[in-house]
Amino acid sequence: MLVLGLVGRMAASDVNSLTEDEAREGWRLLFDGSSLDGWRGFKSERPDKNWRVEDGALVLRGKAGDLVTQEAFGDFELTLEWKVAEGANSGVIYRVGLGEANTFTTGPEYQVLDNVKAHDNHPASHRAGALYDLEGIEEDVTRPVGEWNQARIVVSGWRVQHWLNGRQIVDVDLASPAGKALIAASKFKHWEKFASLARGHLALQDHGDVVSYRAIKLRELK
Repeated sequence: MLVLGLVGRMAASDVNSLTEDEAREGWRLLFDGSSLDGWRGFKSERPDKNWRVEDGALVLRGKAGDLVTQEAFGDFELTLEWKVAEGANSGVIYRVGLGEANTFTTGPEYQVLDNVKAHDNHPASHRAGALYDLEGIEEDVTRPVGEWNQARIVVSGWRVQHWLNGRQIVDVDLASPAGKALIAASKFKHWEKFASLARGHLALQDHGDVVSYRAIKLRELK
């Protein structure tokens, strides 16, 4: 767990910091802008060297495997910023169980993508901000490649909400009959533990492309 005693002493321009209001509201930093403290590999206790810190961002360059929080979370609100290289694909996967074959066999995914040139840019449920392979929108609300996008994810029970650059993309309860029907019609129907864990880890996906994350903030919901 990161110690947040430096809140308020960081430069105001540092995106990897909390405001006094955020700290009072229970927000925490999951990335401090200078180290990989609080993170591990999905199948190893240490992050791979190809996950690195560059100019205050958490950047993947080269094959590394998914990067996972050491801590697990139940209900939460998460905000972060992301950007991708041209044609790149990644994702934020949540309520991940360790010890499984892949992060996505247990955890749903917030899709991170170059909507224009990535190969996997259709159907709508594969586009940026989507609940991957389950729900999304046709409209592209991403910023141009190389610019930062703002993501927000809220998970309460199995009600899942996604926002991208201030636009809500997803609002679905995966435990409801409608949500279970979405899963049954998706690739995830093959994994019985998918969207079943009450608590789990967050994962940043290695899809073989260059991707960057920063301003990763989370508060647990009671």
